[in-house]
Amino acid sequence: MSLKQRSFSFLFSFLLSCALFAQDFEALQYRTIGPSRGGRVTTVTGTPLQPGTFYFGASGAGVWKTEDYGTSWQNVSDGFFKTPSIGAIEIAANDANIVYVGTGSDGIRSNIIAGKGVYKSIDAGKTWEHIGLENVGQIGAVEIDPTNSNIVWVAAIGNAFKPNEERGIFKTTDGGKTWEKVLYVSEETGFADLELLPGNPNVVYAAAWKARRTPWTIDSGGKNSEGGIYKSVNGGKDWIKLEEGLPKGLIGKIDLAVSPVDSRILYAVVEAPGEDRGLYKSVDQGKSFVHVSDDERLVNRPFYYTNIELDPTNPDIVYSNANPLIKSTDGGKTWTRMSVPHGDNHDIWLNPHNPDLLIQCNDGGANVSHNGGKTWSTQYNQPTAEIYQVAVDDQYPYWVYGAQQDNTTLAIPSRAPSATSPVNGPVMLDVGGCETGPVIPMPGNHYIVYNNCKGRFSVYSKKTGQSREYSIGASNIYGHNPKDLKYRFQRVAPIHVSPYDPKTVYMGSQFVHKTNNGGQNWEIISPDLTANEPDKQVISGNPITRDITGEEYYSTLYSIRESKISKGLIWTGSNDGVISVTKDGGKTWKNVTPKKLPKGGRVESVEPSQFNPAKAYIAVDRHLLGDETPYLYKTDNYGESWELISTSSNGIPSDYTTRVLREDPVREGLLYAGTEYGMFVSFDDGGTWKKFQQNLPVTPITDITLFRGDLVLSTMGRGFWILDKVTTLQDEKITQLGDSPVLFQPDDTYRYQTPWGGDFPNYPSTSVIIDYYLPSDIKDGVSLQILDAQGKEVATIVSDSTQLKSTTEKVEDMSLSMTFVYMDEKLETNKGINRFAWNLEQKGAWAKNKRRRYRNGPMALPGKYTAKLTVGDQSFEKPFEILMDPKLEGDGVTMADLQAQQALQFKVIDLLSDARMLQDKVEEKIKELEKAKASESQLQPYKDILKQLKNDEGAYPEVVMVAQISYLYYILSSGDKAPGQEEKDRYQELLAQFNALKAKANL
Repeated sequence: MSLKQRSFSFLFSFLLSCALFAQDFEALQYRTIGPSRGGRVTTVTGTPLQPGTFYFGASGAGVWKTEDYGTSWQNVSDGFFKTPSIGAIEIAANDANIVYVGTGSDGIRSNIIAGKGVYKSIDAGKTWEHIGLENVGQIGAVEIDPTNSNIVWVAAIGNAFKPNEERGIFKTTDGGKTWEKVLYVSEETGFADLELLPGNPNVVYAAAWKARRTPWTIDSGGKNSEGGIYKSVNGGKDWIKLEEGLPKGLIGKIDLAVSPVDSRILYAVVEAPGEDRGLYKSVDQGKSFVHVSDDERLVNRPFYYTNIELDPTNPDIVYSNANPLIKSTDGGKTWTRMSVPHGDNHDIWLNPHNPDLLIQCNDGGANVSHNGGKTWSTQYNQPTAEIYQVAVDDQYPYWVYGAQQDNTTLAIPSRAPSATSPVNGPVMLDVGGCETGPVIPMPGNHYIVYNNCKGRFSVYSKKTGQSREYSIGASNIYGHNPKDLKYRFQRVAPIHVSPYDPKTVYMGSQFVHKTNNGGQNWEIISPDLTANEPDKQVISGNPITRDITGEEYYSTLYSIRESKISKGLIWTGSNDGVISVTKDGGKTWKNVTPKKLPKGGRVESVEPSQFNPAKAYIAVDRHLLGDETPYLYKTDNYGESWELISTSSNGIPSDYTTRVLREDPVREGLLYAGTEYGMFVSFDDGGTWKKFQQNLPVTPITDITLFRGDLVLSTMGRGFWILDKVTTLQDEKITQLGDSPVLFQPDDTYRYQTPWGGDFPNYPSTSVIIDYYLPSDIKDGVSLQILDAQGKEVATIVSDSTQLKSTTEKVEDMSLSMTFVYMDEKLETNKGINRFAWNLEQKGAWAKNKRRRYRNGPMALPGKYTAKLTVGDQSFEKPFEILMDPKLEGDGVTMADLQAQQALQFKVIDLLSDARMLQDKVEEKIKELEKAKASESQLQPYKDILKQLKNDEGAYPEVVMVAQISYLYYILSSGDKAPGQEEKDRYQELLAQFNALKAKANL
């Protein structure tokens, strides 16, 4: 490319970037579909000042609050926090309005999300202020001085993936305006916990922990000099290390608990080798310790758990949160298991005035108990699921599939699955496999679902409820040194269904495996496609606790995709940074890793282009190596060369690790990127990126799929989200918006009968989504007309009440054949992109109440329509189609049936309007006669007529004409169907009765 060409390309990209970044996508809102089942919660707290109020902090979902003992939960951190990962929450002892939160959860899994410092609220979580320590990494504990809420202590574990100087114990005396690091060991040793002495907050205990993760192992602990318990008696100015009675050798993660009723008593649960592990107790404020218990349940997976708490009224009652939750009533000598709603326990808080009232958390959410843990509140009111991937089936409406961390695979509907679904009633299916996924429905037959569970392949049948396992190698690989394995399957091993044959499935170990019959037979179609460095094929868990779950199996494939436009063109990416491609279905392979890509990263996604077979995109994640840089690349020559499309200056922040990149299936160059902290979109093939977050909470985007015009996301902490109809982004005008209004092309829309929607899951009623652009705020109103195939107005929606008033008067003054016009505040007139959802509603019956007048009409029939937008003296038109619900054919319902149904509906609507108007006239006539002091003989005929029109007041009145007609309309509109003969006959009967009554009234 010449200098002149490069200059032009740069100028074009710059101008395009300026135009796009000036646009606001706020009108395009995501909606959540759940699931409602809770995800991983790492910290909880409460306050004795408000017994029903509790908070929990999730590993990927932020801070949530309940004020009704866990009956309902609301997120309180959205819009304020830069990270959804929470390490500790503390409420001031003397003021429940003051809350401090340390971000960065302390259970350092490989998918842990980085902390971003400390937040403070002075209004009980309504608003938050960031108060520093942004670079300390994960935070293990926050403690507030009970005598002064401006004095706060923070235990910083540090960056989970690399050494950093910002580890240690930090203290503020001015409410977070300034911080002082009062204890520091090294750039590799942080602090997992700290405790203040009850009655004397100048006495402080702190637990040092050397910890680090790499993609291939967990380092938890080190030499005795690198860990242990420290104590200060002068507010952190000086520290001593407590040693008497504690382990002398290797030492790992430690958690502390001090008795509120006997400050001499200090407990410590310690990760250490062999019999040195377990619970230690001091009765002299740490001068000496006694080893009380080496029960292995106390230090089960210590890097992930390790939390003890005391009953606030009895120092002999001790709780240990690990796997499982256990309780001691004799000072830690013996332990019994407690039953909780979910395993993998992390934290517990007990009310100091009533320890039977408590909150506890685990990998399934947070749960409150009123009776000491005998029973618990539900975890099915917390939409905080961590989902690894997303897939969709081809039902109508389609369902969304994924695997929930530490739970099951699941399938949930994208919108209400039937017209009888309960409001706010989530529907969820377990579809085989397990927590890791992937889970992919068979194209063309959603009753069959392909699954992976930690490297084990299975096929699930929804019809029988059976899961048939066809694991490659038929061997349990748990607990093995990866170098000894025949096949190295990562915990989240990829599976991919060929776009050419739904029975052909690819799965990745270090090899690509292929089956043509749903897993009954497998063949290997590749060599080892990873870097396979011997020093990284090791037993995970150093130097103390062995931990091999498959999460650290390195040098395995992590992504596989076959091109949709070139059969046999398959791309792979490994979790150690290798990109490979075959053009002949696996006969020959080539390593095409970008030369400038730093080695060792996890290739989270590979995306073959749907427009050019030589083109592909990759998203690489190196945060497990301490590098948070976003790495998005593209190639247009089968990987011979690559271009970095996530530079330091083209839109994605430098610490937003990239998780997934997908290409739009309709518009070439339109890309969607999911990062550690949200969504981005590019209209110029990655030249520039724009934030595409809107109302989406800050949480990692783990996967993206585009289907039937929708953008469907999975997240690591907030379940599934859908942005309905991204057609507008596919329109070339989106990058050319200027001084003229634009009406974008509406999508063809399936006509579903749906129930009334609720807040959660956010299932919208059927609607045609209409997007439009206004160059400025419009004060004089905007109108939208819906025209049928003959050009007849079906409905007119206006944006302001002034316009509606004049139009409504016309409707009242003229006949019922007038156009259905109504005002809707959602027909917005703001500068920029606006979105309106037309609910397919046609004109209904007249009602005396103006707000209900002509509403509740039947849904428009399937067919061709036109949207006409009028802005001032300008009009713009776009055609669209309403499509028949494909499920109706199976029920024997035809288009002719719907037409017959609607013809009768409109007849009933006209009759109902006439009857209501007659009732209104009769009532007005009675008022007129009463005002004129007419005789009873003059009034009685009209009263008799009214009695036949209108139900009497009171309970269970006899249902008469107006209500009977309304009921007939209800029956007729109860579903898509051919009208029954009884309905036809009943209409004729009511019509005759009304005509007779109308003639009798003579008004």
